[in-house]
Amino acid sequence: MDELRYQIDLLKAMNQKISGREKMFRLACDTSNNAFFYYDFESNELVTFGNWDKFFPFSLNEVKDIPMILDTLDDEYILPVRELLFLEKSGSTQCSQESCLKDGRTWYEFETRVNYGENGRPVDKIICIRNITKFKTQNEELRYMAYYDSLTGLYNRNYFVKLLTDFVRQAEKEKDIVSVLFINLDDFRKINDSMGMVIGDEVVQQYGQFLGSFSGRNVIVCRMNSDVYCMAVYDPRGNRSVEVIYQEIQDRISQGFVLSNGTKVHVTVSVGVAEYPEASASVLELINCAEIVMFKAKAAGKAQLQYFNAPMLQDFLQTVAIENKLKQAVFNKNFILYFQPQYFTDSKKLRGMEALIRWKDENNKMISPTVFIPIAEKNGAIIPIGNWVIEESIRCYLEWKRKYDQDFIISINISSLQCRKDDFVPHILDLIRQYEINASEIEIEITESILIEDFTEVKDKLVTLRENGVRISLDDFGTGFSSVSYLNELPIDTLKIDKSFVDKVLADESTKIITESIVNMVNKLGYESIAEGVETEDQYVYMKNIGCDVVQGYLLGKPIPVEEVDQVFIKML
Repeated sequence: MDELRYQIDLLKAMNQKISGREKMFRLACDTSNNAFFYYDFESNELVTFGNWDKFFPFSLNEVKDIPMILDTLDDEYILPVRELLFLEKSGSTQCSQESCLKDGRTWYEFETRVNYGENGRPVDKIICIRNITKFKTQNEELRYMAYYDSLTGLYNRNYFVKLLTDFVRQAEKEKDIVSVLFINLDDFRKINDSMGMVIGDEVVQQYGQFLGSFSGRNVIVCRMNSDVYCMAVYDPRGNRSVEVIYQEIQDRISQGFVLSNGTKVHVTVSVGVAEYPEASASVLELINCAEIVMFKAKAAGKAQLQYFNAPMLQDFLQTVAIENKLKQAVFNKNFILYFQPQYFTDSKKLRGMEALIRWKDENNKMISPTVFIPIAEKNGAIIPIGNWVIEESIRCYLEWKRKYDQDFIISINISSLQCRKDDFVPHILDLIRQYEINASEIEIEITESILIEDFTEVKDKLVTLRENGVRISLDDFGTGFSSVSYLNELPIDTLKIDKSFVDKVLADESTKIITESIVNMVNKLGYESIAEGVETEDQYVYMKNIGCDVVQGYLLGKPIPVEEVDQVFIKML
């Protein structure tokens, strides 16, 4: 009897232990946020537990109910999940499969584990179902961030390069062509500055969405940065030829973009095109070549399409080389000044000297100002260069003034970037005070293009200089944005007639009429007139006869280095 009671107590203890463990396992399953179903092959028992009711609106009571799960899935995932649910048919032990429900938003992961007996037959299996929607969403967001531009929805630069690499590899195999279009909105900064960055972003977004409409199996589009886009076209022909695409772009932008606040914005674009394999076999070089051509299109007047060619690359490489040399030259002040004399036409007496910057590189090769000045203006080097020219010109002027006791004017060319600097006027006035020179013999030469940037600001600065005695000369008149209406508004002392008029004045009747009109107008306004580029005696006589005050050119004096200027003054003594 005692033995029987002991066995009963032992069974009770074991049952309590099993119940406790079952409770523990169920609690773990219920708090795991997963759903489970368990199937025992020998007893044909099927049990669901965990958060089953949160996953499915039905219960599983027997094996024939299992396919009900498949009815909740998107068609694409029915077959792979069916194989997983009945994994024992393949003899596999474990398998997992992601799947999406019919709603297209909810994602489940199914994981099956099957246990087999010694005879190889399945004993039981358990299937765990997890809701991975949040994980999939996060992954999609990370994937979007990795591949797409957040503002326009276009590909980003990195993914575009990857896809373009695939295009080039395919083109290499199939002996085909890939066109890369580098597309830039013209004067976009003006939109940002005048209307604000929010409006600017909306323009970028709308234009990007329009470009995205070209996307397809053979066309990829990305936003490179800010207002720059890139498009690659595989086998560009027919409706996807570069010319057709560019015409569609022109047609669209001609309509303008209507923004959310009702504002209508009109833009133009400059497009550079480079093609594989002509321009380059390297993807990055291909994009770079298209960018180079785009800048050429901008330099040629904007709002146009240009194609890459080898000379363009050579020009670009030369520009880069000069730019690198220029940085070192600025640092070391490796520049020299030449001076070209100006003479009164009636007496041929010296009127003054125009300071002209020159640059010899480390190989003692002279680089033309027409080459390096535009580069210096583009990269900002013109500011330190210009400041050096001003100070060095005044220093030379003072030296000659003391040495020869002659009255003459020193003319100094000023760039638009210099003129826009806040310290431009104070710097010149400080130098005049520092060197104790006569301000009326200092002449600042500006070009008409300076006035286009900000007429009022430039005018105010020139007025301040002139009120302090500095002379103002308007250079290259007639070649830029000439407007007679603003002449009387500016504090001008001298107007220089461009060499292009002097070159043709004896042979072309129209040029002759214009030149005479300019001189007559200048005289009546009370300004001094200077003719540039007078190279022959006939030109000199003509300019003298029509009343031009001063001539400057090779006939009476070429630009000369500092050490030769003494001879000019000696002749005048």
